[in-house]
Amino acid sequence: MTHPLRLGLAAATAALTAACSPLTLFSTFTPKDPATRADVGTAYGPLSRQKLDVYAPRKAKAPAPVAVFFYGGSWDSGRRQDYRWAGQALAAQGYLTVVPDYRVFPEVTYPGFLEDGALAIRWAVDHAKDLGGDPSRVVLIGHSAGAYNAVMLGFDPRYLTAQGVDPADIKAVAGLSGPYDFIPIDGPITRRTFGGAADLAGTQPGLYAGKTRPAAFLATGDSDRTVYPRNTRKLAAAIRAAGGRVEEKHYAGLDHAGTVLALSRPFRGKAPVLADMTAFLDAAVR
Repeated sequence: MTHPLRLGLAAATAALTAACSPLTLFSTFTPKDPATRADVGTAYGPLSRQKLDVYAPRKAKAPAPVAVFFYGGSWDSGRRQDYRWAGQALAAQGYLTVVPDYRVFPEVTYPGFLEDGALAIRWAVDHAKDLGGDPSRVVLIGHSAGAYNAVMLGFDPRYLTAQGVDPADIKAVAGLSGPYDFIPIDGPITRRTFGGAADLAGTQPGLYAGKTRPAAFLATGDSDRTVYPRNTRKLAAAIRAAGGRVEEKHYAGLDHAGTVLALSRPFRGKAPVLADMTAFLDAAVR
């Protein structure tokens, strides 16, 4: 059996998009950045998937900005435990990092996972001070389906407002390889997840772009054949047209999972995703 640390990028990509076990191995054995696990398996709501983990910087000189990271999984899978390496990578960059689970299909369809995301953000805002964070400086980060969640929660204020969170506390969003433009709905994943929406146009993040929305960092790999780079291009164009602030990055040679794997220590040399993203977020939370 190949040791997990010797997995190539293609094998690690398969781990992110296939069964849980390979990704669990990657998360367990991959070298991680130094960080403190401040909370593990903490409930942010009463349901079984409404739990989160928290990673804190080891040396924070002042209240740290807060990052909420949403993993992907086609809105039907994923486990927060398998993204410890991502949580610690962000914490090592100075962010009090919250990694929540959220309900997925078939338990919920749109907008259930967004409602869970807003509830997790409410928990982060309520507990940030106790954990060394600044609840007025929050960023939302996500990959794939999680990128959609992060951007929608940052751009459409209804979900945060319903949870008593001030949308102005969200200073920036970062989406890695996100599906943001999928009308007409012609794929099985989007049909089952969004097909029952009463307002189908309202499921698209670009509809909510504007000057008052958080700054957006949008990144994709030019070899992505799972969520095509046009999603990033179209959302970035919509944000610019609406007068918002956006930084758009296309990384040569990265596929769909490559953008999030580039946050990990073994694959960080593939592309400067972590450095580019955190530089953007740092400027937004100053």
